[in-house]
Amino acid sequence: MSIARPYFFCGIGGSGMSPLAAIVKARGATVAGSDRSRDQGRTPDKFAALQARGFALFPQDGSGITSADQILVVSAAVEESVPDVQAARRAGASVVTRPELLSELFNAAGLRVGVAGTSGKSTTTGMIGTILARAGLDPTVMNGAEMKDFRGPDDAPLSAVVGAGEAFVSEVDESDGSIRLYAPSVAVVNNMSLDHKPMDELRPLFRGFVSRAERAVLNLDNPETAALAREAGADRALTYSLGDPAADLVAGAPRLSPTGVSVSVTLRARAGRPEARADLALAVPGLHNVSNALAALCATFACGVPLGEAAAALGAFTGIRRRLDVVGTAGGVTVIDDFAHNPDKIAATLHTLHGFPGRLLVMFQPHGYGPLKLMGEALAEGLAQDLAPDDVLVMPEPVYFGGTVDRSVGSREVAERIAARGRRAEALPDRAACGDRLLALAAPGDRIVVMGARDDTLSSFAGDLLRRLG
Repeated sequence: MSIARPYFFCGIGGSGMSPLAAIVKARGATVAGSDRSRDQGRTPDKFAALQARGFALFPQDGSGITSADQILVVSAAVEESVPDVQAARRAGASVVTRPELLSELFNAAGLRVGVAGTSGKSTTTGMIGTILARAGLDPTVMNGAEMKDFRGPDDAPLSAVVGAGEAFVSEVDESDGSIRLYAPSVAVVNNMSLDHKPMDELRPLFRGFVSRAERAVLNLDNPETAALAREAGADRALTYSLGDPAADLVAGAPRLSPTGVSVSVTLRARAGRPEARADLALAVPGLHNVSNALAALCATFACGVPLGEAAAALGAFTGIRRRLDVVGTAGGVTVIDDFAHNPDKIAATLHTLHGFPGRLLVMFQPHGYGPLKLMGEALAEGLAQDLAPDDVLVMPEPVYFGGTVDRSVGSREVAERIAARGRRAEALPDRAACGDRLLALAAPGDRIVVMGARDDTLSSFAGDLLRRLG
């Protein structure tokens, strides 16, 4: 990347854009940006924080693009009709996509850890970052979510950390196909399942990602990643499992609590490698987080961090924002904020919560009309299976901030399919109606779960529910 030229981020408040903008700024470049959410008055605190950190913000009307020296950074799916793009074309400014810029930074690092997969990327990335930081490697970490273990001067959790070491840890996205741009030293693939693309499109993307890596960390508990492990071979693959003794790193019987998990882990002996054991005490709940931790332990072992040291570091891992975040309890009702938005993530959240008493009152806001059309049947089948008979699900329409998209499939179709399978599901006109319905149903001992992605105002919604309960 060139730090001599100013960068302008279109959509600078996005979960993928803001951490990349922070890394570019920390490398010495001048950085400005715009965001449609700011223009619409949503999440003002977030944009005030960006301004306080030295980012100049403009309306998303093209007014911030005035020179051919500027480099406009856009999402992979941005439309040519966006005013910032039109202004860049008129001014002769360079236009690069977010994944093009990120992959350039990533591929230039000496030690490159790329974290891919359908579910668990953000948590695994945060865990790897925590381990490497505590091991003294001073990594750069690019995450799509805010990491509670890394905080800025205002004590707010960060989604990007810029270190002086050679390690660069980053989430790698398959949804736009940009995973093919990355050449990792260590490729982590947690799992593969239906999300943004059909499976026949996902398989070659992940296969290529693994083939470009020096070492691959792969999950034997997922059939798709287990197949990748067989293709990679024992010399390149480092595998993990919650119980399969064939894995390189395997977990013992877990001891679950509402706030964490304790488990012993064993790294099997192999030629040139003695057996190692460690006790792992996580301060985040759920078997899915044990699986994420195993991936992180394998990845950092591949980076040279001994198993025992890495496991001890994970004991200090405090989590990722909006991953089973307990907002608070009022009137005997607990409110939880969660990022779950595809069948696997939703299942992991519901399975974890059902391990402990309390009815679940769930509001699930789909993260777009396109994903809902692709995954609607799988979502309905999964929710019908994972909701308990006394749970209640309410759904507003999918999040929509404008643009051209097929809106023929909405929440009503999904809710009707769930109800037809014998579970309580309702589609309501909007989020406000969902909030009213949840509060009308709530009784002491219940847990209200706010689920969804791509909409930062969901956390504010969850906080408002807690205030109304109080």
